[in-house]
Amino acid sequence: MQTQPPSSQGAAIVGSGVGEGPGPEVMAASSLDGTKAYSSDGEHVGKISEIMLDVPHGRIAYAVLTTGGFLGIGDTLHAIPWNALVMDTDEKCFRIAVTADRIKSAPGFNKDSWPSMADPQWGKSLHEYYGRDPYWVSPPL
Repeated sequence: MQTQPPSSQGAAIVGSGVGEGPGPEVMAASSLDGTKAYSSDGEHVGKISEIMLDVPHGRIAYAVLTTGGFLGIGDTLHAIPWNALVMDTDEKCFRIAVTADRIKSAPGFNKDSWPSMADPQWGKSLHEYYGRDPYWVSPPL
């Protein structure tokens, strides 16, 4: 099993490795849309719906996890720090190293009322919630 050690910059990668085409080290963000996410206790907690970029610094800031709802109605969105995710290439999913209850209790938002993701205070509290260093603390590699 290949493993990429966790870093303060990116998502870790676990699994048997590379499949056909690009990835897993370099992938189109659109190819991750709809990828299932599982908590540390193995519960399916939602799907990735967006990848948020820190445009001026050329790095990924957050993944947006869509939870609950039905056919897009009543969904709750959760920003997950990119470095809190582990891509599992064998199961073709993301894993988040917190329990399902913790994810469900995380501050959320809806599609019509997004937080100011560039606000350092908001970002700092979000990263603390997931026990991660903010992505902007370390310079890009």
